[in-house]
Amino acid sequence: MEQSEFLEQHIFTGLDNVNDNFESEATHYFSETDFATVLERAEHFGLSIYTIEARLDSEVFGISNHEKSKKKATDPKWYTQALSDFKKRQSGLVYGATYKVSQKLLDRQ
Repeated sequence: MEQSEFLEQHIFTGLDNVNDNFESEATHYFSETDFATVLERAEHFGLSIYTIEARLDSEVFGISNHEKSKKKATDPKWYTQALSDFKKRQSGLVYGATYKVSQKLLDRQ
């Protein structure tokens, strides 16, 4: 199984990708509620999340990454805090992220 297949089947399933012709069609963007679900599922599977990009009206609002938080990409503290910080700054954002599914997890599928 490839990473994109895993994400579609286990992380993004049942959620609405709101990527409306942003720069990269490959990146899935979600509403605040759906993105919170993505983060819960990512934590469950132990995925790495390297960056989170928040957009407002199709324009980049802000970017956060695990290095700035001085946390490992697999540490849910950094990405749940990043989402919380974005929510406090602005409502109505949509969120995308860069993920890594470990080869060990892909091999088990």
